[in-house]
Amino acid sequence: MDNRVPSALDLPQLLAQSTEQSTRGPRGEMYLLSSTAAVQALASVIRSCFGPCGRQKLLVTAKGETICTGYTTAILQALELEHPAAWLLREAAQTQAENSGDGMAFVVLLTQGLLEQAEHVLRAGLPRSQLREAYATATTEILALLPSLVIRSLGPLENPFWALHSVMNTHTLPQADFLTNLVAQACWAARELDGNFKPQCVGVCTLRGATLENSCLLPGLAVSGKPCGQVTMVVGGARVALFACPFGPASLNAPASARLSNSEELSKFRKGSEQLIEKQVAQLAAMAINVVVVWGEIDEKTLIRADNCGIMVIQTKSRREIAYLSEVLHTPLMPRLLPPLVPGKCQRVYGQELGEALAVVFEWVCPDTPALTLVLRGPTTEGLRAAEQAAYHGIDAYFQLCQDPRLLPGAGATEMALAKILSEKGRKSEGPNGPAFLAFARALKSLPETLAENAGLAVSEVMAEMHGAHQTGNSLIGVGEEGLINVAQEEVWDTLIAKAQGLRVVADVVLQLLTVNEIIVARKIPTQKRDLDPDSKKTKKCPSPSKEKLFGMTK
Repeated sequence: MDNRVPSALDLPQLLAQSTEQSTRGPRGEMYLLSSTAAVQALASVIRSCFGPCGRQKLLVTAKGETICTGYTTAILQALELEHPAAWLLREAAQTQAENSGDGMAFVVLLTQGLLEQAEHVLRAGLPRSQLREAYATATTEILALLPSLVIRSLGPLENPFWALHSVMNTHTLPQADFLTNLVAQACWAARELDGNFKPQCVGVCTLRGATLENSCLLPGLAVSGKPCGQVTMVVGGARVALFACPFGPASLNAPASARLSNSEELSKFRKGSEQLIEKQVAQLAAMAINVVVVWGEIDEKTLIRADNCGIMVIQTKSRREIAYLSEVLHTPLMPRLLPPLVPGKCQRVYGQELGEALAVVFEWVCPDTPALTLVLRGPTTEGLRAAEQAAYHGIDAYFQLCQDPRLLPGAGATEMALAKILSEKGRKSEGPNGPAFLAFARALKSLPETLAENAGLAVSEVMAEMHGAHQTGNSLIGVGEEGLINVAQEEVWDTLIAKAQGLRVVADVVLQLLTVNEIIVARKIPTQKRDLDPDSKKTKKCPSPSKEKLFGMTK
């Protein structure tokens, strides 16, 4: 990265030994900022996944699960980070994903670029306090400039397909047009009459089997599960309870189980457990609960009692889906077999066969359906995971467009346009703002450079042509798969609200890391060492008079 990104300054480099605390990077570099090495290491993992030509990675999690993905969200969640700066950057990127649904890679890479350029500025002699103020001023400048770069807006009655396609078409997703069309239909159908849109009104259910082209939209909520008993549907007035526990007696191996010393105690325990379960199922029936969704094991005897009471029992293996059911049905997820105070309500619940797979649908028979479900099919788990992530990106992007319909040029065109303006202001500015603006511009240019590098293009040539085009006033030129493209013609967009939020998050992280000059790790003292002094225990049992007075002890 050091060879690819030149210095942001034309000032002489003052590379003498600094009086500040320095750290050494993995390649032997001496860093003035203690966070630079960790942030660069984290960015090196994410960089090759950035953009539509980004590559994927095989992740082996701490649990031994192997995941093939190119999404920054999954990668950052799987990584076990020990360095506090890397942990802070991951937290900031996750905040960006929660608020905007996308832009985690943008946050990581731009943070790394700004810290790397900050190294050059600090070595040139600019104090940290002045650099922080100049970076904050540059952030304010580019946030004020963003609305002037808007080139298109999504109309209130316009099909959002064209606006969602560039967001979802990442990492060579197969049948991207088909999936984007399904997401656009789902978002449009779930939109409220006043134009508002709630992302939770569109669910995503993944069922392994068939191909992505066999995906479909189902009215209501669909979850990957199956009815386990004799009651397989409820045709009217469904009252739903959700449980995150076994549907039956507790296991004898559970930590909270009583210790049994003989056969009589075991017999009493089993009899009492059966009576308790029978009472709990009766309580569910007394509360008119006729649908139970369980995230856990299901006991056969308890299932028979539920069948006798007319209760439909559904087993799901997805914690995410049962949590989503809890949110939409407005009923709590119960940790024990107790009826909820407010059960979920819908019109009917039934199983739906989709090829060899089976889903359970919660449906409302009314004009304003509370939810729609996009049922994704695929032959592999990894392909389904990629399609699911792309679908969620599209849903979040439509939610952002309902809040602010303005769109910015994508493919690195916005970053290059902002870098051009900051560079011009930096050359004209005096004092610390000049070098800092130029450094910020260099960091912004590193993003289209990464797009060109991941596309396998000649980075120096592409960046030179792109720089020349933007200098002549053509701010719509970005980086495509085969070279420079006109983003308006290719319809490659970024939402204004997500880009602005990402810049704010990056500024907060960078300004915070610029104040850190040393990382101190407080390690715990090992407690496994035995005390070899035989008189030490006696000493500990008799506190000193000062301690007795301090804690108010009396004899």
